[in-house]
Amino acid sequence: MIFEIIIESLDETNSLASKLANLLEPQDTITLEGDLGAGKTTFTKALAKGLGITRNVNSPTFTIMKQYEGRLPLNHLDVYRLSDSEEDLGWDEIFYGDGVTVVEWAHLIEESLPQERLEIEIKRIDENSRKFILKPIGKRFEELCKELLT
Repeated sequence: MIFEIIIESLDETNSLASKLANLLEPQDTITLEGDLGAGKTTFTKALAKGLGITRNVNSPTFTIMKQYEGRLPLNHLDVYRLSDSEEDLGWDEIFYGDGVTVVEWAHLIEESLPQERLEIEIKRIDENSRKFILKPIGKRFEELCKELLT
């Protein structure tokens, strides 16, 4: 099952991310794919705000992971630089801890991801518009998507 939504503005992106944040539970994993500039980090910032995180959220490109405290802790990973690495960075502690995990460029660590997750691909349509393709993997995320998009 795949869900698609066209987002026409930053406000709509913020609204979608905020609504998703309210539905998240500990150990939920969201993967984000999309070209550079598609809006992966912008979406993560809005998600963090929805989780009550007040710190500035930016891409952890050079540090691989940043952690933030809110209603739920947020682990924000950018694994772009791990493309040639077989290194286990303690994935179980990250994915199965107390928080929510967002992984940018997740296809690079596909074998380490939790079996159940929400995969989101963001495609840039134009300056302001994006297509969000949500692929829930697992019953929980199928129900979450139905609730999110109603």
